[in-house]
Amino acid sequence: MDIKTIKEYLGVDWLAVQNRIVSSLKSDIGLLNSTNDSILSHSGKQLRPMLSLLMAKACSGGKVTESAIMYAAASELLHNATLLHDDVADGSDKRRGVPTIMSLMGPSVSVLVGDYWLVKAMDLILEAPDDSSSRVMRIFAKTLSDLAEGEMLQLQKAQKGDTDENDYLRIIYNKTASLFEAACVSAAIAAGASDDMIKSAKDYAVALGLAFQIKDDILDYAGTDVVGKPLGADILEQKITMPLLGALASVDQRKNDEVRAMVSDIVSNPQYRDDIVSFVKENGGLEYAVSRLNVYVEQAVKALDAFPDSEAKDSLVELAHFTADRIM
Repeated sequence: MDIKTIKEYLGVDWLAVQNRIVSSLKSDIGLLNSTNDSILSHSGKQLRPMLSLLMAKACSGGKVTESAIMYAAASELLHNATLLHDDVADGSDKRRGVPTIMSLMGPSVSVLVGDYWLVKAMDLILEAPDDSSSRVMRIFAKTLSDLAEGEMLQLQKAQKGDTDENDYLRIIYNKTASLFEAACVSAAIAAGASDDMIKSAKDYAVALGLAFQIKDDILDYAGTDVVGKPLGADILEQKITMPLLGALASVDQRKNDEVRAMVSDIVSNPQYRDDIVSFVKENGGLEYAVSRLNVYVEQAVKALDAFPDSEAKDSLVELAHFTADRIM
C-alpha cells in the first residue's frame, strides 16, 4: 500500500479535508489568495491529516465525524504555518524543490502568511460542532509551545555544540512528533475513543514522529538529489542529529571533542561539512541511526495492538513502515 492508495481509501473524507483547507483560507485579498494557492499547489505528502483521518477511522470502526475532518485540516494548516516561519528562521530559499515564499516575497510576507494559516487552524478547531473543541485546542496549543521550545533548545545546543541523544530526542519530539501527536490524539477524541485507546493513539503518533524525523536526518547524510537539499545541510546549521551522535559514540573523547569543535566552527569553515559527512559514514553513524529508527517504527506498530483489525489500522501500520523506507 502506498500514499496514493491510502488517499483513495479515505475517499470522500480526504476530499472533505481538502475542501476545508481551501475554504478556510479564502480571503478578499487577491495577493493573499494567490500566495495561498501557490503553497497549496506544492503541499507535499500531507501526512498529518492522513494520519488524523486514519486514526479517526481506526478508533470508530470506520466513521469520520465532522469534528475529525476539521481537526485533520487544522493539523495541515498548522504544519504549513510552521514551515513558513521556519523558512524565515533558517533562511531557506527552497522547500519541496520550489522557491519558498520567503525567497519570492520576503521574510515579512512569509511570517504574515504563516500567522494567517495558524489563525485559520485555530478557527477550525473552535468551529468543531461538538464539545471536544476546547480539549483539542489545548492539545494544539501545547504543540505550539513545544515547537517554540524545540527551536530554542536547538539554537541553544547549536551555540554550545554539546547536544547529546536525550537533547536530540527532546528537540525532535518538540519540533516534529508533537504535531503528529496532536493530529492523532485529536482524531481519537473526535471519534469518542476510550482513554486507553487515546493513549495508544498518542504512543503511536509520538513513536512515528520520532522515526519520521530520524529518517529525515539519515537522508541528510545518505540521501540523493531527490531529497531536494544538499547532503550535510543540517550540519551547516550546526545541528547534531542521530547519525552524527551514533558516529561520535564510537570514537574516543579526543576525537569526539575535535568533531564537535568542527561543528561549532562550521559557520566560519563550511568546508568542514564534507569532513563531518565522511566521519559519520566511516564510523557507523548511519547504521546506528537506522537501528534507532527501527526501534521507533516497532514501537509505533506495537501501539496499534490496542485497535481492532481494520483497513485503517493496516494503513497506519503501512505508514510506519513507509517512514522507514522512504527516500525523500
